[in-house]
Amino acid sequence: MSFKSAALVGAAVIAFIPSVHAQTKVAAAAPVASLVSQVDIPYQTFTLANGLRVVVHTDRKAPVVAVSVWYDVGSKHEPKGRTGFAHLFEHLMFNGSENAPGDFFEPLKQVGATDYNGTTYFDRTNYFETVPTAALERALFLESDRMGYLLGAITQGVLDEQRGVVQNEKRQGDNQPYGLLGYKITEGLFPATHPYGHDTIGSMADLDAASVQTVKDWFRDHYGPNNAVLVLAGDVDVATARSLAEKYFGSIKAGPKSNLPAAPVVTLPAPVNETIRDRVAATLITRNWATPGLNDPAAASLDVAAGVLGGLASSRLTDQLVRKEKLFTQVSADSNAFAQIGTFSIDGLVRPGVDVALATKRLDEVTAQFLKDGPTADEVSRFVTSTVARRIRGLESVGGFGGKAVALAEGALYSNDPGFYKKQLAALAAQTPATVKAAANKWLTRPVLAINVVPGDRDAYQEAQVPAAVPVAAAPEQPAKGTRGALPAVGEIAGLSFPAVTRTRLRNGIEVVYAQRTAVPVTQAVVSFDAGYAADVAGKLGTEQVTLDMMDEGTTTLDSNALAQARERLGASIGTGLSLDRTVLTMGVPSANLNPALDLLADIARNPAFADAEVARIKNQRLAEIQQELTNPAGIAGRIVPRIVAAGTPYEKAQGGGDPAAVAALTRADLVAFQQAWLRPEKAKIFVVSDRPLAEVKAALDARFGDWRGTGAVPAKASSATPPATRPRILLFDRPGSPQSLITGAVSNGLTGTQELLPVQTANDALGGSFLGRINMDLREGKHWSYGVNGGFQRAEFAAPYLMRAPVQADKTGPSIAALQQDVKEFLTTKPMTDAEFDLAINGAIRSSSGQFETSGAVLSAMQQNDLYKRPDDYYATIAQRYRALTLPQLRTTISQAIDPSRITWIVVGEATKVKPQLDTLGMPVELVTASSLGLPAAAPAPAPAK
Repeated sequence: MSFKSAALVGAAVIAFIPSVHAQTKVAAAAPVASLVSQVDIPYQTFTLANGLRVVVHTDRKAPVVAVSVWYDVGSKHEPKGRTGFAHLFEHLMFNGSENAPGDFFEPLKQVGATDYNGTTYFDRTNYFETVPTAALERALFLESDRMGYLLGAITQGVLDEQRGVVQNEKRQGDNQPYGLLGYKITEGLFPATHPYGHDTIGSMADLDAASVQTVKDWFRDHYGPNNAVLVLAGDVDVATARSLAEKYFGSIKAGPKSNLPAAPVVTLPAPVNETIRDRVAATLITRNWATPGLNDPAAASLDVAAGVLGGLASSRLTDQLVRKEKLFTQVSADSNAFAQIGTFSIDGLVRPGVDVALATKRLDEVTAQFLKDGPTADEVSRFVTSTVARRIRGLESVGGFGGKAVALAEGALYSNDPGFYKKQLAALAAQTPATVKAAANKWLTRPVLAINVVPGDRDAYQEAQVPAAVPVAAAPEQPAKGTRGALPAVGEIAGLSFPAVTRTRLRNGIEVVYAQRTAVPVTQAVVSFDAGYAADVAGKLGTEQVTLDMMDEGTTTLDSNALAQARERLGASIGTGLSLDRTVLTMGVPSANLNPALDLLADIARNPAFADAEVARIKNQRLAEIQQELTNPAGIAGRIVPRIVAAGTPYEKAQGGGDPAAVAALTRADLVAFQQAWLRPEKAKIFVVSDRPLAEVKAALDARFGDWRGTGAVPAKASSATPPATRPRILLFDRPGSPQSLITGAVSNGLTGTQELLPVQTANDALGGSFLGRINMDLREGKHWSYGVNGGFQRAEFAAPYLMRAPVQADKTGPSIAALQQDVKEFLTTKPMTDAEFDLAINGAIRSSSGQFETSGAVLSAMQQNDLYKRPDDYYATIAQRYRALTLPQLRTTISQAIDPSRITWIVVGEATKVKPQLDTLGMPVELVTASSLGLPAAAPAPAPAK
């Protein structure tokens, strides 16, 4: 389920200063065809004798190679009684193989791998990592060993550990608001016997029933080389790839080939209406249909239909039902095409206080009108342009979740064509109003599955019950068999080549911080204001966020929908962001459209309308979001933590969406006053990473921002006082019906972000800063009570408290806090960072630098961090020397001084009746926290009636 985030775009402005942009006329955009032509991933393919297909793409921009192995096995291949096996096996294949025992992440981290992970879905299981070129052989050894030499490493202990981890992954998803909806949609659209008729996570019962023998049989049936695609993308050529693929994969014997199951597109015999209850703040209305898969010609048409109906910011549903009629706070439409079938969904969050029947009626009426009229040519063009621009931006990365290796692998596995992405883009570009209307009417006039989620206690849910506790011994370490020799040595890894950063100023004094990257024809820019949560209005928390929400809701010449349409025609992404210290207006655009995109950016930044009707609507949307926040474990914890670690400082203002009473009372004048005071040129810096040269970029910025002047006195943020020391106690927020508890450990210290924190951050790598950190390895891999645990310094300009986050199964809440206490205390005292942990942290950090800064977005973020923390612009260019200068005694000392384990405050969001008896045994006071104790009503003030 996905929602467009409401009112996420905008920036700050001085609205009443005359400028050349008072009458904005956006220049014409580059033709879609010219953008499509920029999407190109040249590749070569070959197939080994054992059936392994290999796809190679050469990209020399950075000394890294993306390694991606995609197996033709997903949840659609699972028979009855074995749901969740494909995903379970994804986890098992990270726990070591016969010749590379132990956690798979350790040898990858040692060589500086980035973007390493694995995923499972209906159609496939994939594993991927981006490694320095010199470490390619090691990565291929590891991938081939788990393909051909895994079974000897699967023990009962390993199976039990990963089964527990997967079950907590399921609980973590189920614990979210609307977390059970996905199951209902899958079950409602498809019969249980259909390959797509169950969710990838599987059932608790089937996972419990898995035995060592059944999982080994599953592996033998599906994970042979002839059932896989290997993609190598990056600093590698086809000759090298062929030699290495043959060396490491060539001797693995072929196995059974996955059979493509029959998966017809299901049409329901009659409409289905269902209602489920959940502890949510707003009713969610959904409409769902099964549709054709991605190889069907209708897939492109349905993509456009979803975008025009509910995907674009200017979509029919958003404009009519959110902006004009104000019946919903969010609406979306999505077309998800899988290999053999797809799903089409329409979702709408009803605005609190609105009659659900009326909202439902209007949702269906607007949808019906779209089916009757079809889209306009302009709507089709805007969606295609936005989609292609997003694809161009994504192609800067060779690997990860969405880079070039993914595009090639998907095409090879699902369509037997690594270049299928080109056919998809061509099909999109060929869409017309007639083709979209025809497809939409063919598929969306069939009987619908309508499911509403309404506020109330959750229905009985058998799968959420924690299985009976069974003592499980930790999986013993298996020695390497050594049948394939030692892990390949890693050659000399090329150092990071961080781009040169240049500073200049516009004629009004705004500083421009610029770096050039030419891998993709894209410009990314950030207008950064010295504001952030710390500048929000005391006593009126939420003022800043509502101001930002308003920024893309119309300028003096473009209303909110016209502004959205203008962005879409350019393929421009314009949005806002808010951190503790900075408020930002962001832009990403194909450089062919840079000038017209800057026209829009300047209009948003200088000429916002703050129309009274829009202010009222946005306030109501913000109030609805605050209500939703109070049903979400992370949202609840996010309101409590600042009161603990930042009490009495400006950072205490960072409490979710703000004070609902204050938001309800805000006026247009409040918002204009904040905008003029804080989001002004005197407080702005502009950061840019572009393929265009600095002279061109500066001239374009100067023409649009160079005459911008603020009015009135320039305010200063309140001084950052030292917060009171945290103390050992447990704050418990009761959230009934929670299969998991969210634990946050928080401890203040005297650190600030402008200090050199590299020593403590590097030391924390071994405690909570990485997958291999002790707290994650204990609670996830050792005890399997959590899907993932982490800890780190929440770095701001004037503070850096230490926070731990641990979602754990409810019946292990107390023991989990005890385990975390012990892990932290031992790390700081009797069992400090070891030589091996030190080497892993240092080597991993140095060797991963090129992968970390592969994209323009990563460079842009680093430039802003350097500026905020008062570091030199070449900080990352010299980062290797800084790491090499660190010593183990230094790291042990700095981390022990930064974290006092005796002063950790624990925040728990969970079901009090289940967890309080556990917490009472820990020897700390337990305090119940309620909405009212946070200064909030049990429910946020109801939004005003629609007008």
